Amino acid sequence: MSGPTRRGFLAGTAALGGAALAGSPAAAALGGVASAGGPAAASAVRDSPLITPRDARYEDLVLRRTSERFFPRPESFRLPTTTEQVVRAVDAAVRAGKRITVRSGGHCYENFVGDGAEVIIDMSAMRQVTFDDRRDAFVIESGATLWTVFERLYLGWGVTIPGGQCGSVAAGGHIQGGGYGALSRLFGSVVDYLYAVEVVVVDAAGRARAVVATREPGDPNRDLWWAHTGAGGGSFGVVTRYWMRTPGATGTDPSRLLPKPPAVTLETTLAWSWHSVTEESFHRLLRNFGEWHERHSAPGDRYASLFSLLPITRRNTGADPGAFAMVTAMDGTLPDADRLLADYIAEVTDGVPGAITVQPPRRLPWLTGVRSGSLSEDEQAGTFKVKASYLRKRFTDGQIETAWTYLTGTDHRNESATLLLVSYGGQVNAVAPDATAMPQRDSIMKAVYYVVWTDPAGEQANLDWIRRWYGAMHRDTGGVPVPDGVTDGSYINYPDVDTTDPRWNTSGVPWHTLYYKANYPRLQRVKARWDPRDLFHHAMSIKLPSRGDEATARTPGE
Repeated sequence: MSGPTRRGFLAGTAALGGAALAGSPAAAALGGVASAGGPAAASAVRDSPLITPRDARYEDLVLRRTSERFFPRPESFRLPTTTEQVVRAVDAAVRAGKRITVRSGGHCYENFVGDGAEVIIDMSAMRQVTFDDRRDAFVIESGATLWTVFERLYLGWGVTIPGGQCGSVAAGGHIQGGGYGALSRLFGSVVDYLYAVEVVVVDAAGRARAVVATREPGDPNRDLWWAHTGAGGGSFGVVTRYWMRTPGATGTDPSRLLPKPPAVTLETTLAWSWHSVTEESFHRLLRNFGEWHERHSAPGDRYASLFSLLPITRRNTGADPGAFAMVTAMDGTLPDADRLLADYIAEVTDGVPGAITVQPPRRLPWLTGVRSGSLSEDEQAGTFKVKASYLRKRFTDGQIETAWTYLTGTDHRNESATLLLVSYGGQVNAVAPDATAMPQRDSIMKAVYYVVWTDPAGEQANLDWIRRWYGAMHRDTGGVPVPDGVTDGSYINYPDVDTTDPRWNTSGVPWHTLYYKANYPRLQRVKARWDPRDLFHHAMSIKLPSRGDEATARTPGE
């Protein structure tokens, strides 16, 4: 059997545009950036383009999204290029009584942007990546794609952020949802580097304005900064810019204010034909993979730079059962990198016969390695459904048995389905659960489930199938990953509206506990302060507190 190519394997993970895997570079100025109200804002005298269905550009904007299940058709799109234009667009929509939603990269897995939207503010034209001399921090506009961010930061200053590698995912939603990627085990979450955020908010009187909130303890707007460290998009306002700087970093040299990635990446790809996989070897592979991460996911572990993806595609029902692969990469500059990688492969494949080396270990310059693992926009688009969970430990034997049943069963002829296990933990777990809005700080892996189809007539059957599978994986906790000894809820950048539905979430635990745990009441108080009219909302946005909620004690340090 000829194993799948690396590109072919990656194309199979197309539905995970914002997940874990780094568009075309955008032109960016290299000078300082003015804060809202400064010279840059003062020069913005015209409104942003207003694009209605009569405009030839409208249909292109309708199609500028990853999930082909949803076709946003608002009364108009706005394409601002400055913060001032965003303020004016929001103000005009509020005065006209129009429902506003926001889009940056278009990679939302649910219909949060299109559902009921009358005005969509599309941030794709705001895509600069620069250095702000006044704040001694890097500025990333919310429409900048992750590939643009990596390229500009690295080629300009030799630094990076530990973000995902799907190139056309934009910073706007990726960062405020938490953000993670191949370097997170080594450096932590993206939001651990968020110094400040600029947000266009609307007060109780309906007035729009731009606010810059920082992580400085004395900043009166600090609660707004905190809410953008993991609460996800669409709840508080329109993010226009982020400022990034390593906590505790001092000085004015940009090359010392964000982490430097390993200069060289050492990577390899293995694959298994389903012809050679038995139920016993399947169990052994998942146990090995999970137990290795249990042993090596503490901050500072010698394997902190190792990042591994194990996407197990569903066995085909035809004559050719297909194959699945594991991609692994780590810091190639470590003096014992080759031995560490070989030992990892040996431990994961112990007792698992049939491994095929698709890509022998090779070294690539860091940015080239990021590019080689990137997906194009076409490879990320499709009709799909995604579900996910954090894992504190490996799957139980019962969960592995369930995964085997659903990945090898013949009861459903879906076109493509995958269980993806993603390395996590490490430096992510060095941060307290309430230090950011993202509370999952002791997990070792992420588990992602997705199903893809092309025939619209098959949508309901595929939705029902993945709901049954996910529910069976979490049958002991009401069909969802209730935080316990094995799982720890889910990641808001992988939103799943089924968790809000009692037909699929029978746990009695509200959806927001799965995503925010004990941080949710604090997020509600931020919501009440900065979006008291609930203008920015969707099916899984932060809800305004009830009268009783408002009377609760404030969180220490808030």
